[in-house]
Amino acid sequence: MPSLSIKRLSVIALPFAALSAIAGQVQAQEWTPDGSIEFVAPANPGGGWDTLVRTMSRVIQQEELADENFAAINVPGGGGAVAWAQVARDEGNPQKLFATSPPIILVPLAGSSRHDHTDFTPIARINTDYSIVLVDADSDYQTLDDLLSALEEDPSLSVGGGSAPGSMDHISMAGLASAAGLDAASINYIPFSGGGDAMTNLMGGHIEAVIGGAGEAVGQLGEGSELRALGVSSEERLGGGLSEVPTYQEEGVDYTFDIWRGVMGAPDMPEEAVTYYEDLFTEMMATDSWREASDQLGWIDAYQDSEAFGTFLDEQQEEFSDILSELGLLGD
Repeated sequence: MPSLSIKRLSVIALPFAALSAIAGQVQAQEWTPDGSIEFVAPANPGGGWDTLVRTMSRVIQQEELADENFAAINVPGGGGAVAWAQVARDEGNPQKLFATSPPIILVPLAGSSRHDHTDFTPIARINTDYSIVLVDADSDYQTLDDLLSALEEDPSLSVGGGSAPGSMDHISMAGLASAAGLDAASINYIPFSGGGDAMTNLMGGHIEAVIGGAGEAVGQLGEGSELRALGVSSEERLGGGLSEVPTYQEEGVDYTFDIWRGVMGAPDMPEEAVTYYEDLFTEMMATDSWREASDQLGWIDAYQDSEAFGTFLDEQQEEFSDILSELGLLGD
C-alpha cells in the first residue's frame, strides 16, 4: 500500500508541476514595461544610431504599439564606448535599450572600449544601411574617382566620419581605398562624435569629404542641397531619395560595405523582456509607417531575433578581427 500511495501522489503531482510551468510561461509572455523605456543613441543627434532610435520610437508611438514611451537619449563619446559603459552598469534592467551597429564589434577590437557585444543582451537586428561618400556641393570632386585620385596624390587630405578610429566609418573608407588600389593605412581619417558633427565640419570646409550612413544623409540631399553624393557601398542603387547616387561598382571600384543596425539591452536582461521587444519590433516592422520611413531613408529590413542576432555578432567579431589585423589596427 505505501508504494501505491506514492505512485498515486506522483501522478497527482505531475499535473500540478505542468500547470505551474504553463503559468510561468504565460506570465513571462505577458511581461510589459512599467515605465518609460530608455532608448539610447550612443552618439550626438544626426547620426545613424540617432536616426534609428528616433524613427523606431516615432513609429511605435504613431502606431500605438506600446503603452509606455520610448525616450530617445543621446550619450555621445568614444565611438559608442561612453554609452556602453553607462548601460553596462544597469545589469538586469529590462527597460534600457541602445541602438547598435558594427562599432559594437570594431571599437572593442581596436582597444578603445573595455565592453564588447558579449557584455550586453542582443534583442534584434533591424535593418541594413550602406556607406555613402559626400563632398560639399561646391567641391571640385565631381566623381568618386576624382576624390580617390586626390587622396592618392595628397595623403594629408582628410576624410571625416562619425565613428572612432578603427570603427565603422574608418573601416568602410579604408576598405574602399584598398579596393581602389590605395594604401588603406595612409587615409587621413578624422573621427567626429557623430555623423551630424562630421557633416557640419564638411560644410565648414574643415575636411575634404565625409563617409557615413546613407540613411542619415538622405534628408540632406536633393535639389538645393549643400552636399553632393559621390557613391554608395551597396551592390545596386538604393531607392527613395538616393536613386540618383551611383554605387562604388558603377564608379569602377569593386567594393561593398553593409551597415547593419540593431538593438541591444542591458546585461542579463530577463528573457521575458527580450520576448516582449522581439514581438514589438516584429509588429513595428510590419506597419506602413515603418515601411514609408525605411523607403525614405534607404533602409532595407534585415530582421533577426535575439538568438540569431547573437550568433551573427559572434561571426562579425571574427570577420572584423581579421580586417583590423590586416590594417594594423587591432588592439592589444
